[in-house]
Amino acid sequence: MDVFYKIVAILGGLSMFLYGMRVMGDGLKSCSGGAMKAALAKVTSRPALGFLLGTLVTCMIQSSTAAIVLTVGLVGAGFLTFRQSIGIVLGANVGTAITAQIIRLMDLQAGSTSILYLFNADNLAPLALIIGMVLLMFVAKSTAKNAGTIAVGFGILFMGLIFMSDAVSSLGDRLSGLLTAFEDNYILGFLSGALVTGVIQSSSAVIGILQSIASSVGVRFCGVFAVIIGVNIGDCLTTFLVCRIGAKPEQIRTVVVHVIYNICAAILIALAMTALRTAGVLTDGFWYTSLDSGGVANIHGLFRLVPAVLLLPMSGVFARLAEKLVPDKPLDAEDQDILTNLRELDSHLLTNPTLALDQSAHLIGHMADVSLHNYDAAFQQIFEYDPKRTERVNQREELLDRMADAANQYIVSLSPYVTRAADNRDQNFQIKALTCFERIGDLAQNILHDQQRFLQAGKSLSPAAQEDLRGTMAAVRDILALTVDVFKSDDLDRARTVEPLEEVIDDIIEAMRSRHVDRLTRGACDVYMGIQYENILQNLERVSDQCSDLAVYMLGRDDLSISGQEHQYLHELHHSGNQTYNRLFRDNYRKYAGTLHLDDADKG
Repeated sequence: MDVFYKIVAILGGLSMFLYGMRVMGDGLKSCSGGAMKAALAKVTSRPALGFLLGTLVTCMIQSSTAAIVLTVGLVGAGFLTFRQSIGIVLGANVGTAITAQIIRLMDLQAGSTSILYLFNADNLAPLALIIGMVLLMFVAKSTAKNAGTIAVGFGILFMGLIFMSDAVSSLGDRLSGLLTAFEDNYILGFLSGALVTGVIQSSSAVIGILQSIASSVGVRFCGVFAVIIGVNIGDCLTTFLVCRIGAKPEQIRTVVVHVIYNICAAILIALAMTALRTAGVLTDGFWYTSLDSGGVANIHGLFRLVPAVLLLPMSGVFARLAEKLVPDKPLDAEDQDILTNLRELDSHLLTNPTLALDQSAHLIGHMADVSLHNYDAAFQQIFEYDPKRTERVNQREELLDRMADAANQYIVSLSPYVTRAADNRDQNFQIKALTCFERIGDLAQNILHDQQRFLQAGKSLSPAAQEDLRGTMAAVRDILALTVDVFKSDDLDRARTVEPLEEVIDDIIEAMRSRHVDRLTRGACDVYMGIQYENILQNLERVSDQCSDLAVYMLGRDDLSISGQEHQYLHELHHSGNQTYNRLFRDNYRKYAGTLHLDDADKG
């Protein structure tokens, strides 16, 4: 039973170590999370810069898995490209070795009169806990609380190590025999390191256990080097499993590079060990030398650093291999056309703003088409639900966001080269236009979400509400199609026809609201459905408003009396008695409001 309790003590110490590392990492991320994310998002295509940033970030948050998960997230969000992430991944493998260097404080030997005595693990752990608790309990500032969290995590981490060391020292003979077995069977050592790391899901914790054994009973280089290689492999496999769930192809490629690199690094180290041992460079004196905690930390650090530096120039090879292993999903014609237009935003044209604005206008035209397609899909989902259509809407929305970000960045980059007033007005108009179409895409997705709530509640609209909604959505679809056509054709005359239709749609939606309130008071529709119905009407009204805004922005681009005075222009237009406007309003009212029988007071 004594052995059982010692094992429980080791596992208890390991639990404290893992929890302390997590608490300390959370505190570090709270202090620097925003700056850390911003730094990673600004990485260029130079792998060396990414390598340094990956190393630094992992040192800060004490977890290569957390750093790589963050990187994978940034790739998925479009802040980083897959190839930009490779340097960060290699750097993260090096940065994780810093934890072992901190743990080596366990071996610090100093007399009680020396200042270094303070940094002995037995003294540093309780001192860190005291400082941390004081900061957490008695200081209100958030920076102090973050510092307190870091200190408490640091203290718990070392208390766990102390527990493990004490338990390990009493099992010295058994553990020494286990590590001696690894001296004669490197494959067993490698598999043990990989398996234990896969179970614990922390390479730092496994290295910490080795350091505890080294501090208590000592280990030999030949008994642990294969285990350390296995730890590195187990760490990357754990990260691979965590990151690939629900990930996009470019995100999966990032973690595949992590696995490929670690396998290559393990092979490189194994070949180097064999070659150096055969050549007599690694003598028996070194091969069988006893390592303390610091020695294990140094070997671990070298096994992380040297392969990373040697393999960094091969980043391109890793990228191509990952791209072959994880190909892109087949694209339909729409997606392919969009990606082609994204690539056509040529930075070489920036010095010629007129040509560059033609390219960005072409891309915004594709944004207009995508927003119309998503609205059509949302329209169909209300009356004929298809799960695959919802998935396609979400894919289009991601593409729409990518196009908006790329076009906005491209147009803003033109600013230093814009000298003509006409180009400046076109530049401002395009930024407003892409914002309108991006918002319309969001509104279409909102309508889809409202409809999904119907399904989740197991309810549906009344037949009267469905008939009203179908007619209203058809009117909004027409104004959106008109606006898309107006933008792509750059037709100012047709741009003036948008506002009369928008005013008719406002009247229609107001009437739909009144009729729905009547249905609610008569018990023909329940309150929950009424809320979702109102949400859909509100999103439809906003789509119509965006169409009106874009048309007026287009007119203002060519008429300086409108630019910057859009609200005043619309107010005067509505009250000026303009014959053309009034005629278009009446025609649209007959066409759309007439089919909905807005004057029929008995409509339910």
